[in-house]
Amino acid sequence: MKNTGIKISLFVNYFVFAILLNSVGIVILKSLENYKVDEIQASSLEWYKDIPIAIVSFVIASFLPRIGYKKSMLTGLLIAMFACILMYYGNSFWIAKILFASVGISFALIKVSVYSVIGLITNTTKEHNSLMSSIEGFFMLGIALAYFLFPAFNSPENPDAWLRVYWLLAGLTFLSFLLLYITDFNEGHEIPGINLLDDLKQMVMLCTKILMLVFIFSVFLFVMVEQGIMTWLPTFYNRVLELPQNISIMMASIFALSLAAGRIGAGILSKYISWFYIVSFCIFIAMIMVIFVLPKTVNVQIDHITTLSEIPLIGYAFPIVGVFIAPIYPLLNSSVLSALPKKLHSPMTGLIVLFSALGGTTGSTIIGWLFKKNGAEKAFFYTLIPMVLLFITILLLNRLTKKT
Repeated sequence: MKNTGIKISLFVNYFVFAILLNSVGIVILKSLENYKVDEIQASSLEWYKDIPIAIVSFVIASFLPRIGYKKSMLTGLLIAMFACILMYYGNSFWIAKILFASVGISFALIKVSVYSVIGLITNTTKEHNSLMSSIEGFFMLGIALAYFLFPAFNSPENPDAWLRVYWLLAGLTFLSFLLLYITDFNEGHEIPGINLLDDLKQMVMLCTKILMLVFIFSVFLFVMVEQGIMTWLPTFYNRVLELPQNISIMMASIFALSLAAGRIGAGILSKYISWFYIVSFCIFIAMIMVIFVLPKTVNVQIDHITTLSEIPLIGYAFPIVGVFIAPIYPLLNSSVLSALPKKLHSPMTGLIVLFSALGGTTGSTIIGWLFKKNGAEKAFFYTLIPMVLLFITILLLNRLTKKT
């Protein structure tokens, strides 16, 4: 029962930040319209989100166990709550940058803590894999909700009406803060090193291992693909299929729901099938969908659309790629973390968060640049390049783990 309360708290915290973090694609779309910035300027919001995640996770991850996971998560929730309130009153592109920088700092504290606590409350690789896949799947449900939540506050008559959603998000963040505050759990006493300097040394030493370098590069490539698609999918539907803004945002939720289904399903399948076979199959199918399904989506003829039901079935096809890329991230992370001593979970998670952030902002920026230079209808085809590289790193990672 004690672990049940901890798990609920972890799920809720992750759910709230799923909405905040991945609203960046929606805010990019609103920035293009309301704040009159171009695609490259708008894509800088990814940098303001991901660079703070990278810096904070690298700086604090190694000695976060000394601070306390609960204190770290509570601090992150408070920062995010005040940032939401500031966005409502600020209503400018600069304030949007501050919002995502604050959310990035907060999420670094949350994610490193959540991943480390998962290691504390699970005892086997299967338990670790199942809980991590479930939490990551729940994270995707939060993303899907964001694509319906923001349009619910949108109004063609009032261009600033969408900002009211930030009062709701501030309230959800505060409720998450209260839930975590009343939840007690033993944080363990697994400290990476003998002092703060040695803590950081343990984290840096992880980077010297060939296995870890290949793993980190795999994480970077995956998030590059996932975030590039997720961030620009609303704009893709708006520009290429010429769907209304609200419907474009809702259509992007299909990708998030696909990711949720894929990750929850992976938690079940991984109990019976090797992670390597699952991941290899998923990458292969994802590449097939980009090659054959995406062109049909781009070329579909759509008349004036006012509701989701009026969109042809092929319009829903490409976001289903999320089902196949979804299992990759949690399975990679869990396979490595569950093999490490618990005292190294925090520094290892710091590296995961660091390179996830760098991969996400790189992918989003490149896709944004391709949207401007090559057109929205061609940009997503370039995700094949990191997909092929990811497949190669998975082959190397499997061979290295077997040798280890």
